[in-house]
Amino acid sequence: MIAKTPEPPYYAVIFTTIRTNVDENYEATAHQMELLAKQQEGYLGIDSARSEVGITVSYWKSLEAISNWKNNLEHTVAREKGRAVWYQQYQLRICKVERAYEFTK
Repeated sequence: MIAKTPEPPYYAVIFTTIRTNVDENYEATAHQMELLAKQQEGYLGIDSARSEVGITVSYWKSLEAISNWKNNLEHTVAREKGRAVWYQQYQLRICKVERAYEFTK
C-alpha cells in the first residue's frame, strides 16, 4: 500500500541502503522502528521497497518532527547497529514536498 499523505507542504526522508549479508534480527528491528515511528508526533506515513538497493521514504509534518525521530533513543540504537552490522552503505536525504499528485486505476 502506498502511504496516504496530506496536502503539501510536508517533508520526506529518503533512506537508500545497500545491505550486508548479515540478517541478525534485521527484519524484526525494521518492523519495530516502523511501529515506533508511527507513534512519533508529526509522522505521516512510509513507503518502502527492497531488492539490491533498499529505499524507504518516511513522511513528516516538519523538520522538528524529523529531528525528534532522529534523536529517539531506540532509533539511535538501531541506527548504530545498522552502521556496525546491517548496512554496507546508506544515504539519507531530507526533502520538502511542495507538490504531490496520484493516480489510481
